[in-house]
Amino acid sequence: MAQLFPEDETHGWNHYDILTDLLGDGIFTVDGEKWRLQRKLASYEFSTKIVRDFSSVVFKTTVVKLVGIVSEAANSNQAIEIQDLFMKSTLDSVFKVALGVELDSMYGLYKEGTQFSKAFDEASAITLYRYVDVFWKIKRFLNIGSVATLRRSIKVIDEFVYKIIKSKTEEFNKSQDVE
Repeated sequence: MAQLFPEDETHGWNHYDILTDLLGDGIFTVDGEKWRLQRKLASYEFSTKIVRDFSSVVFKTTVVKLVGIVSEAANSNQAIEIQDLFMKSTLDSVFKVALGVELDSMYGLYKEGTQFSKAFDEASAITLYRYVDVFWKIKRFLNIGSVATLRRSIKVIDEFVYKIIKSKTEEFNKSQDVE
């Protein structure tokens, strides 16, 4: 069975350079001791029974929503972009499990969630394109073209995520005051 975080993970400097604007110094970009520490923390968090049980419920709920959207589209003979829908369902699930936030990017009813989702999709596509764009470092240096768009998208992403972190921190602090 494949491990979530394999022991022999190495990314290299090119990989780090390409991904760091979007993902920072996270487990998907770093190597060596930083990676080992993050892997240890993540594997502990993801191995707890409570997280596994909760994520199972979240994934099942997301699948029900996904099936509903696909079924509705099929019944009305409406075309849908299935890859986009799968990406949104994954993002919704990850946000619910990791941050306890209902992103709702599949239905698009939560305005900030929709803006985040759009910005994340755009930033991910631009970041992925760096693997074949030989001029991306020049664009980054000059802040032109796709890099300017990437920076705007990252600003939307950061504002959304930092707002969630602030809210969660305040909730935690209030719960500590009550005890």
